[in-house]
Amino acid sequence: MTRTAIYLDCNATTPIEPKVQEEVLKYLSVEFGNSGSRTHDYGARAKQAVERARRQVAAVVRAKTDEVIFTSGATESNNLAILGLASHGEVTQRRHIVSSLIEHKAVLEPLEALSKRGFEVTLVRPNKDGWVQPDLIRDAVREDTLLVSIMQANNETGVVQPIPEIGEILRDHPAYFHVDAAQGFGKEFAAIENERIDFLSISGHKVYGPKGIGALIARRRGFNRPPLSPLFYGGGQERGLRPGTLPVPLIAGLGTAAELAMKQNDERRARCLSFRRTALEMLRPLDPIFNGDPSRSLPHVLNLSLPGVDSEALMVALKGTIAISNGSACTSQSYEPSHVLRAMGLAAEQIKGAVRLSWCHMTDTPDWTEVTKIIKRLL
Repeated sequence: MTRTAIYLDCNATTPIEPKVQEEVLKYLSVEFGNSGSRTHDYGARAKQAVERARRQVAAVVRAKTDEVIFTSGATESNNLAILGLASHGEVTQRRHIVSSLIEHKAVLEPLEALSKRGFEVTLVRPNKDGWVQPDLIRDAVREDTLLVSIMQANNETGVVQPIPEIGEILRDHPAYFHVDAAQGFGKEFAAIENERIDFLSISGHKVYGPKGIGALIARRRGFNRPPLSPLFYGGGQERGLRPGTLPVPLIAGLGTAAELAMKQNDERRARCLSFRRTALEMLRPLDPIFNGDPSRSLPHVLNLSLPGVDSEALMVALKGTIAISNGSACTSQSYEPSHVLRAMGLAAEQIKGAVRLSWCHMTDTPDWTEVTKIIKRLL
């Protein structure tokens, strides 16, 4: 019988919660109506499922239900938040954007596209511990700054960024504040409940929901909606910002995943912290170097390097025991040294040896003795 490796790559994608799977299947096979159909009960029930999910997602960040725009995931949400503001920036002559060098490519590449349209982008460098110092954001913001975009938690290191402090810096500034919350939504709550955050991007498959669904939270300022323009057209769904037939099964699944994240947060966190303690205890004799401040990291992530061990060789050696990664899954087809770790100023050898372990409350305990035995052969 072939042994299955223990999955430790939850920052790339998470397993789906059984209750979420049941909800998705229900709206795939039984309640298969189009939420835009207004002439029969199938459509009415589908619409009810969508609106319930909108409430469930909004509750996680204390947003209003009509501020939730369903998308295909955080990548689309990031693009809508960033590129969707371009026309407003051009009309108002506010063409400056502040972000950081450790953002996901789903933020960095839309910013690059805007720079080609005449926008000026300032990318702040993190410190060696993997987080952006708020004072650098304060120094970078100008009178003509249109947008500040900083992620909630880094996908490679797990390091949580100082979102509340940045929000306070922007309190009296008209710039829009966007947070890519793909990694932290449903796991770390307080920071993204902040009403100063105008835009929040989330993905279902990072919070034990289905792939292909996410949302952009676009908070109103008073009675005014953010001046977003759609990226494509046709149908007028989602207040004209995201046209197309709504994927009711995926939306219902995301809503259930959001609700479970709130209800089960304490037990999930306790399980992840327990896993972390065991992992650290077993790995400590190998003298790992941690990339990013572990004390600021999400409880389910470790990014580390082992002196003298190449990450590719390590992943191959551990392939039958644990499934790990050495960077973002979104750029893994053409591997190059992590832009996140390079921005942190780490040594080339340390970056070359870096691997990421990420788990969740459903992760089985690996055979750590076997894991360490394999690693020792490479030292």
